[in-house]
Amino acid sequence: MARNVNFELHDLRAVLESPVDEDGIHDSFHQLIEEQTLDLSADAEAYELSELEEGEGRDNLGYLASPSSRQQHGEMQEERTEPLMDQQWSTATLRVLSSMPSRTIGRSRGAIISNYYNRTMQLRRRRQSRPSIRDFAPSSRPSIRGYGGVETDAGVDDERKWRQLVINLQNLPVSDRVQMLRCMPLSVDEKREIRRAALEYKGRRSSENQRVPCFSQLKICVIIALRHGWYSWLSLLSFLQLWQIALKKVSGRFGTGVLSYFVFLKTLLLFNFFLSIVTGFFLVLPQAIYPALSYALKFQGLELLTGGGYFTSTVMYYGYYTNSTLKKDCIWQQAISQHSNQTACHSLYYNMPLAYFFTIGFAFFITGIILVYTMSKSFGQSFRIDKSQGVLAMKVFASWDFKVSKKSSIKMQCENISTQIKELLSELALQQNTMGLLQKFGKSCVHLLAWTMCVGSTLACVLAVFYFSDYMHMDQKSRARVNDTANPLVKEAGLLALPVVVSTINLLLPGFFNAVAWMEEYNSPSTSNYVSIFRNLMLKVSVLGVLCYHWLGRIAHDPTSLGLQCWESFVGQELYRFLLMDFIFTMLDTFFGEFLWRLFSQKALKRKRKPVFDIARHVLELIYGQTLAWLGVLFIPVLPIVQIIKLLCMFYMKKASLMMNCQAPRKPWRACQMTTIFITLLCFPSFLGASVFVTYTMWTIKPSESCGPFRGLNSMFQSGKRWVEELEKGNPNLGWLVWAHTYLVENPFFLFVGAGIFLIVIYFHTQVLDGQRKIISLLQEQIKNEGEDKKFLITKLQFIHEQKRPLSSHRIRGASEVKPVSVPLSLCYL
Repeated sequence: MARNVNFELHDLRAVLESPVDEDGIHDSFHQLIEEQTLDLSADAEAYELSELEEGEGRDNLGYLASPSSRQQHGEMQEERTEPLMDQQWSTATLRVLSSMPSRTIGRSRGAIISNYYNRTMQLRRRRQSRPSIRDFAPSSRPSIRGYGGVETDAGVDDERKWRQLVINLQNLPVSDRVQMLRCMPLSVDEKREIRRAALEYKGRRSSENQRVPCFSQLKICVIIALRHGWYSWLSLLSFLQLWQIALKKVSGRFGTGVLSYFVFLKTLLLFNFFLSIVTGFFLVLPQAIYPALSYALKFQGLELLTGGGYFTSTVMYYGYYTNSTLKKDCIWQQAISQHSNQTACHSLYYNMPLAYFFTIGFAFFITGIILVYTMSKSFGQSFRIDKSQGVLAMKVFASWDFKVSKKSSIKMQCENISTQIKELLSELALQQNTMGLLQKFGKSCVHLLAWTMCVGSTLACVLAVFYFSDYMHMDQKSRARVNDTANPLVKEAGLLALPVVVSTINLLLPGFFNAVAWMEEYNSPSTSNYVSIFRNLMLKVSVLGVLCYHWLGRIAHDPTSLGLQCWESFVGQELYRFLLMDFIFTMLDTFFGEFLWRLFSQKALKRKRKPVFDIARHVLELIYGQTLAWLGVLFIPVLPIVQIIKLLCMFYMKKASLMMNCQAPRKPWRACQMTTIFITLLCFPSFLGASVFVTYTMWTIKPSESCGPFRGLNSMFQSGKRWVEELEKGNPNLGWLVWAHTYLVENPFFLFVGAGIFLIVIYFHTQVLDGQRKIISLLQEQIKNEGEDKKFLITKLQFIHEQKRPLSSHRIRGASEVKPVSVPLSLCYL
């Protein structure tokens, strides 16, 4: 089971020896070597070895170096990669090495049982003080001193000590017993046998000495039933997780990079689900129950593309909502008293302008908190110092789930583990190529040219959108002057030109960015994806900035020149058209760019290659669509529901196209920080920009005079102040609300204070993560130094043994023929 460990930096150097103090470490090992030397001379029966004869095999260096002798032992001796055997250690050193935890399992069971029998006896003697297992030494390795050698005689004494170990374990507390069993360097079967024997002995003694009362039995049954019910509920929740099996299939076939796209899509779906619940319950549902008087248009079908016509007279748009207080009919109740019967009328009021203002503000506030929390949590999970070597070892030896029994689940898990191991191996194999000065200069020139081309093309597209939107604005002004009497739906269909142009740019320009990235030839796939994400982000942010200026600086600034009675509904229709066109162009790209291209490549070009899933472009499309949804929630309260439908369709469409038309990346790579990058981009450029847009609209721009819940006000923000003033008139004791609203809400100083506190909390959280990373680095360095100390100790033991043992002429001749082999660093992690 995992345990939470808290490290403090000021205690770290007191508890652990500093990696810098290697002299002190080596001195301590020198003392240990001297003790081992004294033990060798004092107890010759324990460590003294007989001299090797001329015909001895394994320690005969000349024999091992002879090719003919190696052929007699077979092909496996030539390909042996065991580092200890390649070093040609002596028999005494091999005995010392065999006592290490990685080599004691199954070889010295009697010695291990004897050692842990002594430990449990000591623990039993100190049981009155209830010591914890942490009172013992942190190392659980059996000592080679105290029982003469590693291989002890297996007989009656071992059996007696085994039984006594079982009795001692039974008398220990449950936590100490579990920890002691976990530390034993025995096989799982042997640990399970010891545990079963201890439990059987305990059960036999408890049944003989005492009987469990009926109430206790009932209590135990209730606890077991509750525990089984809780585990069943957790299993049900895990089963009900959205797209769990589909995400496992994607991860197994295409890796964590492609998986991060679908996980991000799932995150956006949850955000929109929250928004739809808030706006639906507090805005759409009350207004639908008490509909406003409006002229209902006939539905013609084109409204699904334009968003106008029939939809303008529904709860879909801002202009439909009333500025009055919704009032339910009186509920007459009879108040019975001792003297007279009285009736009272209780009415239910719902202030729609106030509800609209606070619902939008509350939704954005809670969404911001969730985003920041998700981002900080993702930072803590992804920026840990997980080196590929350690993660690879865990994936190889500890990633299989033995509870999996279905063939489909086993196959899925095999694919998933295989893909993750490929990603880790590719990360280990990635090396930084050393380049000369001319090569560096040439590559810098290529990067500079590529960035110039990308920035220039982005600037050209942004200018094209700016001038085209200005042309559409002037054209609409001219039509309003001449009082064009054409069909309103035809005029609204003409407004689709701007969304089509913007969606075309968003579709074609990322392909140009990919071509430029192919010219740059990045070595790391992750670097190439990050560069592509930044270039696509630059394009999306620039286009959205021009569009926001078009909506607020042109349309909302002078709506009468365009003949608009409700500019908020018109801006909402624009955002609906942009969101819908983005979805349509995404479907066209999936069909023509992936499906038809795969058929053309396989049938016409006779190639087996398939297109690779472009993570950067698809993720920025999601962020672009979500930004449109956040921008439009003020003008279209049901826009989050439209976004949910779009995301659901995109998930199944992209998943089917991915499985059918795409292939895994040629260079596997581990996307350990991709989700964190996506959440960060969603928070700061996207959500922050949408919040500024909505706040500016509610604070400064004057609402329409003839529609919406804020008609007749100078700003949407004024509705809160008017409500506070009405409360003061009705109840003079609530005058403090006017003061609080004036000096706390309207004053921007407290807004800056709140933002400052928020940033300070983020800063402290970042510093905590940075401190944890430093502590982890120190611990990893300490582990590395301990490995070097093991290497130093083993080398000294070998040197002492060689000095004490005379060499024969044959062994001297054989040793001179063998080249010295350095101790491999992998010995450090034994």
